[in-house]
Amino acid sequence: MADTGVLRVEACGLCGTDHEQYTGALHPGWPFVPGHEVVGVVEGVGAEAARRWGVVEGDRVALEVFLGCGECPACGAGDVRHCVRHGLRTMYGFLAVEEGTGLSGGYATHLELRPDSRLLKVPDGLDPVLATAFNPLGAGLRWGARLPGTRPGDVVAVLGPGIRGLCVVAASREAGAGFVMVTGAGERDADRLAWARRFGADLTVDVTEEDPVVALRRATGGRADVVVDVTAMAPTAFAQAVALCRTGGTVVVAGTRGATTEAPGFHPDDVVGRELRVLGALGVDTADYAAALDLLATGRYPFADVPREVVGLDGAADLLVRMAGGSGPPPPVHGVVVPDLRSGP
Repeated sequence: MADTGVLRVEACGLCGTDHEQYTGALHPGWPFVPGHEVVGVVEGVGAEAARRWGVVEGDRVALEVFLGCGECPACGAGDVRHCVRHGLRTMYGFLAVEEGTGLSGGYATHLELRPDSRLLKVPDGLDPVLATAFNPLGAGLRWGARLPGTRPGDVVAVLGPGIRGLCVVAASREAGAGFVMVTGAGERDADRLAWARRFGADLTVDVTEEDPVVALRRATGGRADVVVDVTAMAPTAFAQAVALCRTGGTVVVAGTRGATTEAPGFHPDDVVGRELRVLGALGVDTADYAAALDLLATGRYPFADVPREVVGLDGAADLLVRMAGGSGPPPPVHGVVVPDLRSGP
């Protein structure tokens, strides 16, 4: 155990990936423990691992999704997502239970810290449930600011008002964006669009009632410098993202479409004719996760107040069904599993 450790899971945020796993839309083909937005306390750690991670038993830490060997060119460049030894197959919340102890997901009381795990200390005083937002906020900082190079004064359009959309709004504001628009679709997104305004959006648009391109042009006189698509299973969103982007602007595509292969309304010539920069976004870098934890600790944005549902392991299945669009009350903006909490009687 010199180079490994044990994490007691305090809280694990629920992601769109989780309910896609639960419904079978995204399944690796082997049994696994889901959950990858993990915050917990180091309960045991080997001497080598303690030196490498800079932690001691009792430290509260956030766990990065991807493992990184720290030696390959990708890791050396800070691109742990494309580590030659790891990648999607060995990420937390996806790793086969046959590997190691099998405790490699956040839907459990404990989790194995593997030799190539990557940990970040949680700022003192930051509640572990709230701290799970480090994952979507890290994504927002990378996708909404660093990756597209958002600059002061930029007009930013965000497609999707879920937790990651709200995080992109915050990231855009941190980067100095001059105007931020957020789109949603239908009654389900009405409350979320209201929350987008609380996070700093200047304009929110229900695309079932209004053309977002027309609305943005009316508000700003043109199109967006940066468009960030964080919608899930929304085939028409990509065409909307392209339509919203100005000539020479940047479109960041972070929302996944699952098995869908069509993009209704999208014309490739639009990308060519307006010389758009279209960037795919997968995952987050260590620096963005660290910045996310620091930003959460400031309380500058109302992450503590967003509609949040906290359940125990016995309530996870019901919450996942609702987040996937199933029956029951509307899903929260932010769902969190606390393994030690009992949701039922």
